[in-house]
Amino acid sequence: MSSILIIGGSRFSGRFAAEYALSRGHTLTLFNRGKSSPDVPSGAEQISGDRDANIDLLRNRRWDAVIDTCGYVPRVVRKSAELLKESAGQYIFISSISAYADPFPPNGNEDAPLAMLADPTIEDIGGGAYGGLKALCEGVVQEVFAGRSTIVRPGLIVGPRDQTYRFNYWVARVATGGEVLAPGKPADPVQFIDARDLGEWLIHLVEVHAAGVFNATGPAETLSMGAFLETARQALDSKASFTWVDDDFVLAHEVQPWSELPVWLPDPDATIHTASIQRALAAGLTHRPLADTVRATHEWMQAHPGSPSSEGTLTADKEASILAEWHSRA
Repeated sequence: MSSILIIGGSRFSGRFAAEYALSRGHTLTLFNRGKSSPDVPSGAEQISGDRDANIDLLRNRRWDAVIDTCGYVPRVVRKSAELLKESAGQYIFISSISAYADPFPPNGNEDAPLAMLADPTIEDIGGGAYGGLKALCEGVVQEVFAGRSTIVRPGLIVGPRDQTYRFNYWVARVATGGEVLAPGKPADPVQFIDARDLGEWLIHLVEVHAAGVFNATGPAETLSMGAFLETARQALDSKASFTWVDDDFVLAHEVQPWSELPVWLPDPDATIHTASIQRALAAGLTHRPLADTVRATHEWMQAHPGSPSSEGTLTADKEASILAEWHSRA
């Protein structure tokens, strides 16, 4: 069994990684502020602190592996990597599929070009700098933990405990039923990963001492938007029907891809939904059935009404207006 330090670990995929590590018999320490989720998984040690101001709290401790779930600024990531360089065997850094430069090549793998910032000293993750900052953080970890680093680039992370309304939008909308505006074409590819699958795989990477760079999304087989929505309809026993509306028509009505209509990305951005995950599959990544993810998400949303908020996604009135205009063109 391994001793594991998770920087973060209180929310979403980090929380699932923590729970899975304990179920596997590993010794677990969490280092976080204790604000996102104050409860700690039973059996875990918690060290409370801010990683920028209080990283010295980890000094003079040893772990077999570190999983960094919340590194966004290279300067701050360097603090933790440098401090743990001699006291941890492996450093797993959770990056993002957004670390790639635009445009992402169709079916691109981990060797695709990374985003670059005009000002690498910037620390504001807004304004389009998120991907570039993640790429710089990766570089820090690879430099400090040369030969002992594991870079994980997840795509859209979904499932129960999700505090965003991305995947959740479609689960809620399909569950509501009626005529659903479906953007683009049924055959358009989509990718995402269940937070539980990601969390469990992170612990697997510790157990097999896997180093390298991995795209982490899914599923293993190509998934289309049409198949996603139909699977959701069946999993939720919904009476929803889908009306497919051309990308250009949706965009002309000032609908924002990814945010207002989550998951949807029109060309040329849609290629990010074709990322190769062959390396991750070879390293043991597995995916549970999509229907399970849909049902678990729906059950979690029902148990936590209003969390997350649907603010910013397509409203029922706007959807109805676009559909009415689309039908009037026929």
